[in-house]
Amino acid sequence: MKELIEFSDRQIDMVNTDFVRSFIRKIDLNHKLTGIVGSRGVGKTTLLLQYLKINHLKEKAVYITMDDLYFSENRLIDFVDDFVKYGGSYLFIDEIHFYRNWSQELKLIYDRYPDLKTIFTGSSILEIEKGKSDLSRRAIIYKMQGLSFREFVNITENTDFGILNLEEILLEHRSIAAGVRDKILPLKKFNEYLEYGYYPYFLEDIETYVLKLRNVLNLTLELDLPNITDITHSSIEKIKQLLFIIAHSVPFKPNLSRLSEKLSVNRNTLKIFFNYLERADIIIQLFSNVKGNALLNKPEKVYLHHPNLFYAFAGINADKGNIRESFFINQLAYAYKVNYTKAGDFLVDQKFVFEVGGKSKTSKQISGLENAYVAKDKIETGIRNEIPLWLFGFLY
Repeated sequence: MKELIEFSDRQIDMVNTDFVRSFIRKIDLNHKLTGIVGSRGVGKTTLLLQYLKINHLKEKAVYITMDDLYFSENRLIDFVDDFVKYGGSYLFIDEIHFYRNWSQELKLIYDRYPDLKTIFTGSSILEIEKGKSDLSRRAIIYKMQGLSFREFVNITENTDFGILNLEEILLEHRSIAAGVRDKILPLKKFNEYLEYGYYPYFLEDIETYVLKLRNVLNLTLELDLPNITDITHSSIEKIKQLLFIIAHSVPFKPNLSRLSEKLSVNRNTLKIFFNYLERADIIIQLFSNVKGNALLNKPEKVYLHHPNLFYAFAGINADKGNIRESFFINQLAYAYKVNYTKAGDFLVDQKFVFEVGGKSKTSKQISGLENAYVAKDKIETGIRNEIPLWLFGFLY
C-alpha cells in the first residue's frame, strides 16, 4: 500500500492546474459513489488528479489506476480495507474497466465502508446498469466528452469565455459573436479545432496529433471492445471496414441490406456494431423521432463522433459537409436531444430545426418553418436566423 500511496502523491503533485475543465464541478463528494465514463484520451485522469490537488485532499485520499500491475495479484477490496483502517476517506479509482471484478467489488466497497467516498473512471463502453451487482442504484454516473470549441479557445488563447445555452445563441448570436470576434479570430480557431482540438493531447504536440488519435482508435477497437463487450477479435476487422465506409461517405445513410452483404454479417450484427461504436464515442447515430430500443431501429444517418476523426480517416480529402454536421451534432447532443428531420438537417429538442452548411447556404430548405435556423460555416457573425456554425461550440 505504501508504494501506491507514494505513486498517488507524486501524480497529484505533478498535475498541471493552469486550465481546469468546467466538468470538474460535476464531481460532488456528497455522493458515496460517483462514476465518470468517457473515451480514451478525453482527460479523465487529469480531471481526477486536478480535483485532488485543487481541493487539497491528498492527506486523506489516494489515486490508484487499475492497470497497475499491483492489481493483477491483489484484490481491490483488500487494498481498500487497509486504506480505510489507516484513515483514508477518499478513493479515486482510474480505468476501472481494467479490473475483472470491478462491479462486484465496487458494490462491496459501497456497502462495507459507509464513510468512504469513491470516484471512479471507466471506458464509455461500460454498461453500469448491466453490472452484476446493480451499481445503477448506487452510483451517480457522468459522461465526459472531449473539449468543446469554447474550451479549446480558452486553452489556446488564454480567454475565459463562459458556457452559453441554446436559447441565448438563437436570440443573441449577433452580439455574442461580435464579443468573441473582439478577442480572437473565430474562423482561424475553428479550423484548428476541427482538425485537432477535440482531445487535450494536442497540447503535447500538434504534429503527432492525428497519429495519436489513430493509436487511440486502434486501442479502443482492438483492446477495449473485446475486453468489455462480447465482440470477438474476428469482428474487429469488419468494424474497421464499416468505419472506413462511414468516413468516406457523403453523407453516410446506411443501407443495412447492402452493408450486411458487403461486410458478410447479418443485419442484427450490424446494428450491434453500430451500438458498440456509438457507446465507444466513435460514431453518432441520428434517428427519426421514434420511440423504442435503438438496437431495433435503423439510423437515418451515421456520423463519426467528432470532426477530428474525419481527418484521421480521410486526411485532407475529408468531406467538409460531413465535418460541419459532425461538429454540430457532437456539440448539441451533449446537452440536447437531436433527431433526424426531413425538413432541414437536425431537429433539436423536438422544437428547433437546423440546416447546416457553408457560407453560401440559404434558408430555402427550411422556408416557412417556425423556429428554423441555418448554422453557417465561414462567417464570423450572422443575421436573423443565420448563425455562425462555430458559435454552437460554446454550449458546454
